[in-house]
Amino acid sequence: MAKYFKHESTYIDDNVEIGDGTKVWHFTHIQSGSRIGKNCVLGQNVNVGNNVVIGSFCKIQNNVSIYEGVTLEDYVFCGPSMVFTNIIDPRCKYPQVGSEFYIKTLVKEGASIGANATIVCGNTIGKNAMIGAGAVVTKDVPDFALMVGNPAKIIGWVSEAGKRLNFDDDGFAVCEKSGKKYRLVDSRVIEL
Repeated sequence: MAKYFKHESTYIDDNVEIGDGTKVWHFTHIQSGSRIGKNCVLGQNVNVGNNVVIGSFCKIQNNVSIYEGVTLEDYVFCGPSMVFTNIIDPRCKYPQVGSEFYIKTLVKEGASIGANATIVCGNTIGKNAMIGAGAVVTKDVPDFALMVGNPAKIIGWVSEAGKRLNFDDDGFAVCEKSGKKYRLVDSRVIEL
């Protein structure tokens, strides 16, 4: 017997793994070969493509499609109506269907992607990075980076808890929420 919740309007194809405590809400479709970890929440009208991997403790808000080729590590947040892609040069006249055409995207542990953001395929979103609402990510994002705009650019740094980090003259910062310490070295943030 399943140890996860699924709304009666949800479609779950064969050969899908869903972890204990996960909740799958209205009109969501999870396609064959997908693996979803424990204690995740998939909101209304979410589409999980074939062979997608979603870690544990992830939250996927309403109207998000996670296409084949995308991997989410643990504790990833996908805001409402944010978009992943998996083809760089889509053309209906020259279709590229099948996993051999899909360009992979990795979203590392603890990253948050704001509402209506777009993640262009082939990029990695770093650990605990925060992508602002409506941002368009066209390149790799470093760990702890705060990205906004089109194309998205780094405007600062955030802690694991999502708080803006203010570095002193020696490159040190403390998260006001967690008390964790960080260091900025060569345009990269390191948790101490």
